[in-house]
Amino acid sequence: MQFYYGPQMPLRILDEAEFWKHQEEEHTVVIRELLPNLEKNYVEALKEWEAALATTHQTIVQFIEALSRSGNYIPSVLYQEVLKLTEFCLKQSMAFIALCRQIKKHSKSVQDNPVAISVVNHIIRESEYFIGIARALLSA
Repeated sequence: MQFYYGPQMPLRILDEAEFWKHQEEEHTVVIRELLPNLEKNYVEALKEWEAALATTHQTIVQFIEALSRSGNYIPSVLYQEVLKLTEFCLKQSMAFIALCRQIKKHSKSVQDNPVAISVVNHIIRESEYFIGIARALLSA
């Protein structure tokens, strides 16, 4: 990730968040599709996460549209809102990872499926990657 976007940096931040929230939303479906025998409590939790991630994704899109309309001048209030949203996205990804780890550790359906273990590990790594990006952006 490069940090030379200058006044367009808030858009860059949102581009990353938009991409990764959409990925996480899709990952809830991947896990459910890969594991047709997944325990009902995890299926329900993943459906709730899918809806929550979709809502976050839509919020990010709305921010992108607002920033795009603001031209070269981004009001500091809007920039602060972008940082708050990024912080929220980071925390949301951490909680999503916690669910994935819980599923991997406690689901018999996952434990009996080496491919599922590998896929869930991959999903966790991708969300961890976003967390790293978000932390870097928030500390820049």
